[in-house]
Amino acid sequence: MSSNETSDFATSVAANVPFLRRYARALTGSQESGDRFAAATLEAILLDDTPAKGRQNAKIGLFRAFHLVWSSAGAPVGEADTRLSARAQDHMAGLTENTREALLLHAIEGFTTGEIGQIMDISSDEAAELIDIARREMESAIAGKVMVIEDEAIIAMDIVSIVQDVGHSVTGIARTRTEAVKLASSNRPDLILADIQLADNSSGIDAVNDILAQFDDIPVIFITAFPERLLTGARPEPAFLITKPFSEEQVRSAVSQAMFFSSTETLAA
Repeated sequence: MSSNETSDFATSVAANVPFLRRYARALTGSQESGDRFAAATLEAILLDDTPAKGRQNAKIGLFRAFHLVWSSAGAPVGEADTRLSARAQDHMAGLTENTREALLLHAIEGFTTGEIGQIMDISSDEAAELIDIARREMESAIAGKVMVIEDEAIIAMDIVSIVQDVGHSVTGIARTRTEAVKLASSNRPDLILADIQLADNSSGIDAVNDILAQFDDIPVIFITAFPERLLTGARPEPAFLITKPFSEEQVRSAVSQAMFFSSTETLAA
């Protein structure tokens, strides 16, 4: 490899290290453990860059190298560094072997099944099956209470139907900011699905902020036709966004992952 190619490779690896750290933390359950394996991966590449350079895509090569390092260590999970991390670890521990990696590579980093196959040295079909298994196990493992903030009756009932089909209960539907705060106070939800523009021209964002002032660890998924209104850098960003019109699969997948991980942070890739 020429000096220019080596330089380009190093630049590409460096650009993708933040993504690797994000994935490593989700996979191992703690920032300390994730960073340790990310650093070990970079050290391994310096000693033998074949697993990484042997791929056309630098990000795929980097994640493949990480997979080899982490797998060779016995695929350990670190000590949880937050309460939510501990919850997520407990839930992830119940998944079938290898489904955790495939699911997180797909859900967090957005890799295709073909790319996951390259990273994990399996076929694309095998990667797809691992993801499907993880999703089924996620849906059957966790049942919780979901609150819906939506002023359009038909859309609200559609969301309720999807949520209930996955196996969760619905605490109620709020059409305004005031109704939302009152509903959350009377029956604390495990997850909030919220529109932004509400019936009385009040804000779903303000409603969520009011609720999070009381219960700061409730995950939130916004379902909205106005995603740009959340891109302000203010809390509750980052949140997982589903843009209207939405599909049943989008809502189903987002709700299952949020309930399983006890957070929407891992969904905000």
